[in-house]
Amino acid sequence: MRVIEIKEPGAPEVLVVGERPEPKPAPGEVLIKVAAAGINRPDVFQRLGNYAPPPGASDIPGLEVSGEIVGGDVAGSAFKVGDQVCALVAGGGYAQYCVAPVAQCMPIPAGLSLIQAAGLPETYFTVWSNVFDRGALSGEETLLVHGGASGIGTTAIQLATALGHRVFATVGSDERVKAVEALGAVKGINYKTQDFVEEIKALTDNRGVDVILDMVAGDYIGRDIKCLADDGRIVIIATLGGTKSSFNASELMRRRLTVTGSTLRPRPVAFKGDIAQKLQSKVWPLLSSGKIKPIIYATMSLEEAAKGHAMMEAGEQIGKIIMTV
Repeated sequence: MRVIEIKEPGAPEVLVVGERPEPKPAPGEVLIKVAAAGINRPDVFQRLGNYAPPPGASDIPGLEVSGEIVGGDVAGSAFKVGDQVCALVAGGGYAQYCVAPVAQCMPIPAGLSLIQAAGLPETYFTVWSNVFDRGALSGEETLLVHGGASGIGTTAIQLATALGHRVFATVGSDERVKAVEALGAVKGINYKTQDFVEEIKALTDNRGVDVILDMVAGDYIGRDIKCLADDGRIVIIATLGGTKSSFNASELMRRRLTVTGSTLRPRPVAFKGDIAQKLQSKVWPLLSSGKIKPIIYATMSLEEAAKGHAMMEAGEQIGKIIMTV
């Protein structure tokens, strides 16, 4: 089968077309003939040599696919050979065939294409796990999303808005401000020309927000704390701004604040399978009804993986970058 391999750590050009044997599904896994695969920021980190696959996972990049089940272990599951699914995987997505735990497979939401569905698993698993499970966003609480125009950001804005929450988002241009507001954000904040701390204070009458989804970290954490309401939570999912943060620990104690974070890729299948069930019951109906939708910025062939990575690193996209196989 054709695959995309990482020749050595480096720039997008180290992504090269190769050939590998078709993978063999283990018990509890299915073999998917890949129709499309999403490009995600962790793929970029892996290409740079900064995010090794977990033990036992394929070294081929790619964390989400859509396609047809063509073999494997479907006993006791809701699926059969021939079904079209999308799936979260721990690696191996940039290929013509990919194995996936059956627990991490989900049906294609009604009305969505395989290309659209390929952009669902990584972002929706991540947002649900971090915003709603770990961040415990609930009731009438408010959310601030950093990187609002990214795949994660556009997902978080739409999903939280659809579930009744006021959402604010930081982005890097006035064009992106308009894009995130069109997706439901109460206010897009251009972090290049505006101080997001002052903007959030003004927008919330100095109360602050309840949950912040942060993919920047670094010096953002100290500023995030100033944006939080009492009992607020910051959930870190990436460190684009650096791994070192400085903040006033006494403020955390005095105002009962929480700073937490997670990575999804190394978590066990049972954990991811539980998220898959929550998504199918709570989120898939919103997708099928058109109340929320995947935002696809660009599609390209598998052989153009380097182009997709360069696009992501340049920060061009609003939404997802998808490769067709």
